[in-house]
Amino acid sequence: MVMGSCLCGGISFEVEEPLVGIEICYCTQCRKAQGTPLAANIPVRSEQLHWHKGQALMKAYESSPGKRRFFCSCCGSPLFSERDSLPGVMRLRAGLLDEPIPVRAISQAYVADRCSWWEIQEGVLGYPGSKPR
Repeated sequence: MVMGSCLCGGISFEVEEPLVGIEICYCTQCRKAQGTPLAANIPVRSEQLHWHKGQALMKAYESSPGKRRFFCSCCGSPLFSERDSLPGVMRLRAGLLDEPIPVRAISQAYVADRCSWWEIQEGVLGYPGSKPR
């Protein structure tokens, strides 16, 4: 199990292993949602995620039709996103996990959309647009 929480600690959880790896996304929407040059996501099945506390603090925003982004209503930490087109899959924000975590970055999507001031991570498979599923 890998433990995690939001910034204020109001929401805490654990994730069952194995984890598939971190998927980096440079798309404009992810950058704006995170306030950073990229989003670092770990896809997990909903049954892998076990909430310890704070589910009542979660709020969601539908950022595009069929896609919701969840965050802590107390501290604002981005938590995960989910899509109607991928039922049962949650894209957990990797920065929430307590170190050390057992996986590294495995892919980078929308590299063509990256910030002009951010360098692409060398040695990680990159896609100019969306990562093929």
